[in-house]
Amino acid sequence: MAGDGQATLGEAVVFKSKSVKVRRIGNGNIIAGFAGAAADGITLIERLEAKLEKHANQLKRAAVELAKDWRMDKYLRQLQAYMIVADKDVSLVLNGTGEVMEPDDGIIGIGSGGNYAMAAAKALYDVEGLSLEEIAQKAMKIAGDIDIYTNHNVTIEKV
Repeated sequence: MAGDGQATLGEAVVFKSKSVKVRRIGNGNIIAGFAGAAADGITLIERLEAKLEKHANQLKRAAVELAKDWRMDKYLRQLQAYMIVADKDVSLVLNGTGEVMEPDDGIIGIGSGGNYAMAAAKALYDVEGLSLEEIAQKAMKIAGDIDIYTNHNVTIEKV
């Protein structure tokens, strides 16, 4: 999972490289990333960690329970973020409408540059000799070259 380091507030860049949007959670075998409001994304990651503790680090179960709360809880419904969560078996996208989506190929993109990065990763996936980390790096570079809200300071976490 890869994330850039840029944070924006409306049309203004607040941090060019200091934001960390991808991190390990739970027992260290799960990675979570977010796009959208930073405080909202961090709040959701914390909530997911609580669900993981409650459901013995079963990622799908914890993600579904978080999505239910996110959709139903008046406070959580106001949070403006998307999440990607992954372990060695599954990659999921979660959003505030209660959706928990699992892509067929495990390639996901969220945020303003997400579609660019996802398209690039899909194109690079079949290139012989490229590791998943190299694919993520190249995809994020392409997204950063195209999208003004995505920069080239990339954090990568892998399971």
